[in-house]
Amino acid sequence: MSTGLTAPTPSLFNSWETVRCELLHTRVCDLGLKIEGSPLELFTERLHREFAAKGLVFRPSFYLTDAWGCPDRVPVIGIPFYLADKRLARIEEEQTSEIEDDQLTTMLLRHEAGHTVSYAYRLWKDPAWVEVFGQFSKPYREKFHPQPLSREFVRHIHVSQYGRTYAQKHPDEDFAETFAIWLTPRSAWRKRYRYWPALKKLEYVDALMRQIRKKPPRCKSTKLLYPVEEMTMPLAEHYGQRAERFRAAAQGFVDDKLRTVFPRMVGNSAISARDLLRKNHKNLLERLGRWSTLDEHDADAILVKLEDRAGALRLKLPRRQKDEKLLDMAAMATALAVEFAYCGRLMG
Repeated sequence: MSTGLTAPTPSLFNSWETVRCELLHTRVCDLGLKIEGSPLELFTERLHREFAAKGLVFRPSFYLTDAWGCPDRVPVIGIPFYLADKRLARIEEEQTSEIEDDQLTTMLLRHEAGHTVSYAYRLWKDPAWVEVFGQFSKPYREKFHPQPLSREFVRHIHVSQYGRTYAQKHPDEDFAETFAIWLTPRSAWRKRYRYWPALKKLEYVDALMRQIRKKPPRCKSTKLLYPVEEMTMPLAEHYGQRAERFRAAAQGFVDDKLRTVFPRMVGNSAISARDLLRKNHKNLLERLGRWSTLDEHDADAILVKLEDRAGALRLKLPRRQKDEKLLDMAAMATALAVEFAYCGRLMG
């Protein structure tokens, strides 16, 4: 039975301050991020349905990275990793004061999808494409001087510093923006752009897609640029910060204690600290129940937290030290249980 002196243990361990601190201390590649099963899956599936509705046999593929974009001339869409986890999206918004909403995420996916189609079929090499959009080899500059009132270009993405004039940046972007308008369901582009010179670009894209929609792509390369699996820096470093400054507010933070028990080691004889804790979960739970005043539910929450953080930190130990480390963990877990039961927080 809990003492009643504190909030339930899970809420202490899972307060936002604690979760934030733990995430910021974790390497991006160890966050276990995937598009499948994440908030992004709804958007990627919708994009594939839009391609199917247009009769296109090609389907873009996706991967998680640090920013929106396609690798140079590679037909795969890179999506910011933080959109795959609502907690990371919250941190992104805290750090940068902005986050993509559902509408913008959809618009950006359609834009990048235009790049993938161009790259998959090598469209930019077609003389007709060059005549409509310009030379693909034109120098790509981050800064340009758009004409806000020009009707030579469609208007799609609306969040850049240049407003809705992103199509004017480069022929590659002009095509991607035009494709995005064409792909968007119920965009009524023929009516919306009927008096604009940009209509010719949309009609060209419409005719071109009818030509290639049943053809397999010419380029199937999936060479990725900085995939999330290769992002080995802690999340805090990704934002140019030191995670330690968030520690004071993280009452349930246990990483420092775990690192004390499982210091960094080098060698092939190491075993996973998380696996060791999970295999001995039942025995450790019995010890916590015997020597602390926490009920089984709260004690289990402490052990699960220690297991999860040991895994996130990729902590290891020499196989020969298993028994010794289990004793250390039993003592540490019991001390944590007592701290939570009587102090209402984890002493730092």
